[in-house]
Amino acid sequence: MDFVETEGDTIDAAIDNALKLLGVTRDKVTVDILSEGRKGILGFGAQKAKVHAALRKTAIEFERQANPATVAIPGKPATSVPMVEAAAGTEQVAISVDITAMVAKAKMTLTKILQLMGVAATVEEKAAAGGAEIILEIKAVDSGLLIGRKGQTLEALQYLIGRIAGERQGSEGPHIIIDIESYRERRRRSLEDMALRLGEKAKRQRKTVTVDALSAADRRIIHAALQDDPWVTTRSLGQGSYRRLLIIPEGDRKKKDEAKSMASDAAPARPQRSGARPAAARAPEDKNG
Repeated sequence: MDFVETEGDTIDAAIDNALKLLGVTRDKVTVDILSEGRKGILGFGAQKAKVHAALRKTAIEFERQANPATVAIPGKPATSVPMVEAAAGTEQVAISVDITAMVAKAKMTLTKILQLMGVAATVEEKAAAGGAEIILEIKAVDSGLLIGRKGQTLEALQYLIGRIAGERQGSEGPHIIIDIESYRERRRRSLEDMALRLGEKAKRQRKTVTVDALSAADRRIIHAALQDDPWVTTRSLGQGSYRRLLIIPEGDRKKKDEAKSMASDAAPARPQRSGARPAAARAPEDKNG
């Protein structure tokens, strides 16, 4: 189970319910707030808060490593083997997806769409570092037209090509990425700088900072940029492809929790009450009286 949608009396309660179902800690999930909920009047019209919590990519990979797939070999009992086996010269458990054909179809479709748009451009195929992605990079004179405002046109091309080529989200194998003159790398750096700057602002002012509606890809970049900062947390707010993002300072709450934990550790255990208080616990008598 990679994601859940849960409800609660408050947003925090809904998130706690999601974490219990997924069996992970808060830093292992990305939370989207679907509904903030409301108390209503005299109990009427009340609505519970609702959130969508999804495991981060690293958490999903860890779960797959912890629970390897079971492969049945004809004539032999089923055995558990790792999901991906990198030993050279051995037969691997292949997924029935023709990556080469899918990439060729995506490249041909993208070239055709650009021709129908009347854009003089070429499409080059290259593999990203690590082999997790295959990039189809567009070379065009008017790159701004294809990128669009905040990359919206590029995201639309990405969606269309992925659907037409038959790429499925969450499937094994490299993902196809549409790029224009390394725009995605520039956009990633810009969003990371903005995330760090707004994170410092949230901590300094001790107020939640709201980021205007962003695409899912842009939100993931900001979530990843701030996930290692223990003094802020990020949440997505709204529904649809473009959602607002909240950067919430957690400093005061963490300090209170730490202070409470230290106080509980330092406090001596209270003696159990009996019929009469011990003599040492009684108030001292006045010697002059």
